[in-house]
Amino acid sequence: MRETLVLNASFEPLSTVALRRAVVLVMQEKAVVEQSHPGLKVRAAQVELPVPQVIRLRRFVKVPFRQRAPWSRRGVLVRDRHRCAYCGRRATTVDHIVPRSRGGGDSWLNTVASCAADNHRKADRTPVQAGMRLLAQPFEPTPADALLLALNLRDGTTLPEWLPMPSAA
Repeated sequence: MRETLVLNASFEPLSTVALRRAVVLVMQEKAVVEQSHPGLKVRAAQVELPVPQVIRLRRFVKVPFRQRAPWSRRGVLVRDRHRCAYCGRRATTVDHIVPRSRGGGDSWLNTVASCAADNHRKADRTPVQAGMRLLAQPFEPTPADALLLALNLRDGTTLPEWLPMPSAA
């Protein structure tokens, strides 16, 4: 399902939403389409709408400052681009570097994307104990990084030039 970038009325990136939610916001006149996917349309009985890539809320929404991106399974998979941290194949699960049974928690630095086979092979051990090495070290994305990762953007090439890239703080 396509992800749509949601901007505040001030053009500040807020989050991403599913295509269905973006269309609902536009249809309820709570948002306007700022950029659409070229050549794609959403059609209904009496309406035709371009498939939104970026929408902007009509009213300003005050958002508390968020210094850290919240951890989630989906966030870890997106951060690691659905690639296994041990073998590089397609990842479908999240593995804890220090297992939860040994005090490891759900955090950006303790979790990596993993294929089911490597997750099962590592089991309830650390990578060193299992004789496995990480191809890349986990990192904690900033909220802006998490937003760009969710949109599958790293360099901003598909974003319009009028949309400022979030500054790395």
